[in-house]
Amino acid sequence: MSDVLKTERITFAEGVAMIIGTNIGAGILSVSYAARKAGYLPLLFWLVVVGIITTVTMLYVAEATLRTRQHEQLSGLAQRYVGGAGSWLMFASVAVNALGALIAYMSGSGDLMHSLFGIDKKLGSIIFFIPAALVLGLGLKALGRSEKLITGLMVTMLLVLVGATLLFPTTDFRHLLDGDWMYMIPVFNLVVFIYCAQYIVPEMARGLAHAPTQLPKAIVTGMACTFALIALVPLSVISLNGLDNISQVATISWGTALGSWAFFMANGFALFAMLTSYWGIGGSFLTNIADRFNLPVDNSIKVRCLAVALVALPPFALAYSGMVGFVDALYFAGAFSGVVLSIVPYLIVRGARANGNREPEWTCPKWMGRPYIYGLIFLLYSLSAVYAVLAKFDLLPAGW
Repeated sequence: MSDVLKTERITFAEGVAMIIGTNIGAGILSVSYAARKAGYLPLLFWLVVVGIITTVTMLYVAEATLRTRQHEQLSGLAQRYVGGAGSWLMFASVAVNALGALIAYMSGSGDLMHSLFGIDKKLGSIIFFIPAALVLGLGLKALGRSEKLITGLMVTMLLVLVGATLLFPTTDFRHLLDGDWMYMIPVFNLVVFIYCAQYIVPEMARGLAHAPTQLPKAIVTGMACTFALIALVPLSVISLNGLDNISQVATISWGTALGSWAFFMANGFALFAMLTSYWGIGGSFLTNIADRFNLPVDNSIKVRCLAVALVALPPFALAYSGMVGFVDALYFAGAFSGVVLSIVPYLIVRGARANGNREPEWTCPKWMGRPYIYGLIFLLYSLSAVYAVLAKFDLLPAGW
């Protein structure tokens, strides 16, 4: 198979920003509310556990890309090392998760623009759509630079909010010890869906092809930074308000306690978080489409514009279509695509070790290949999918 994707150089910092930006979507603002019964410590436990297992699956993919001369996405790597069925399964996983996330960002951006500026929600989504689609059209280099710029702004805004919270007179760190470990299961499920940057690894590998040993370092650094940021938000919100006074979205809690400046800054952060996550997930979806259907998106402006339209326009249309049933279908498909993401990366790296066409500059540590590690990853993701379905049908104990 020939390369349809060109090498476009990105820096180490841009690679790290791609991971942070993709992971830090709107979910970071709802994680405090999700932990209102379990408390902060169970949340922190799952952030560590899920962060580690997600990083392991990302490093599986990283090693596979380093064993492959061609620049291929997850579906292309699955085609090469797992076979046709694995490839279509992986492509479906990428497509469903991307579609679900991009619909949420289109809808959520309209809500946020309405809250901030009082404009019509659909117009707000259109304003958000323009830079979102434009960067996808400009390619990997533009995506890396944009992720670095906006992620830097996001981190600064978040640190200002966290700093103001920690210095606020009513902040009480004893609230962090409140809660009940019995309610830790639903928290796990949300955390699984927050760490979603597996898709971006082949794009990073393409951008860091000039310095392949930086790829695993960028993954670990990006995931460590993601963990720190996701842990800081609920630490601040719970310390500030206690578990009994947490709003569904953290921006409201911050705005109520710290003042209107915090409301605007936190909502601005949420908007940037949606934008960076849109770029990461949308960019990965676009290159998977190119890889799966052999489209020369880096050699033809016409083909690239068509691919961008294919990625960007359906989520915008579906966000305002009122097709609730379709969104529900995406929810269930997304739950199972998480299981695919736990199974296929290991099969890909195993296939790459047997049939790769180049000598890798880096390989996963031996402990990552142990059967109990892979078994644990598969078990946790499978239970996550089962939980998601049971929760949707209200088959779980009251109070979860």
